[in-house]
Amino acid sequence: MSLLPILEFPDPRLRTRAEPVTAFDAELRQFVADMLETMYTANGVGLAATQVNVHRRVLVADMSDDRQQPLVLINAQLLEKEGSQVYQEGCLSFPGLYADVTRALKVRVRAQDVDGNELVVEAEGPLAVCIQHELDHLDGKVFVDYLSSLKRALLLKRLDKQRKQAASA
Repeated sequence: MSLLPILEFPDPRLRTRAEPVTAFDAELRQFVADMLETMYTANGVGLAATQVNVHRRVLVADMSDDRQQPLVLINAQLLEKEGSQVYQEGCLSFPGLYADVTRALKVRVRAQDVDGNELVVEAEGPLAVCIQHELDHLDGKVFVDYLSSLKRALLLKRLDKQRKQAASA
């Protein structure tokens, strides 16, 4: 396994719309393993292929405390969403930044596993937020797109300041 470089905003490749996966083979299994290792090493709870500059509809997530319950969704499609919740989201492509985002409370998603078998996942609460967040990445959207222009500008100014401080350290 190997760590994959995570694209950071405002990298324009984060706006690329992912294409469906058509080959369910050893290369895909290796890519998913690398994505999981990258997510765990970066202390994330979700990662979309777009974030590692692979523009295929693959996302991984693990909201478990022991980090032993990986969820792999390939070619995921949102079937239903219900309710509403505000959740403080972060993103590996926006290191150290968090913002309250309103999303559906429950989601139902149809996807394929790493072998191409169809599965349906019903998620609620934080896992539902995570799935919606990662699906957005696959569509070229990022969580700051949901913020008002003022909140987005403040957050991006903070990100810029963090980067300048890190560069001068």
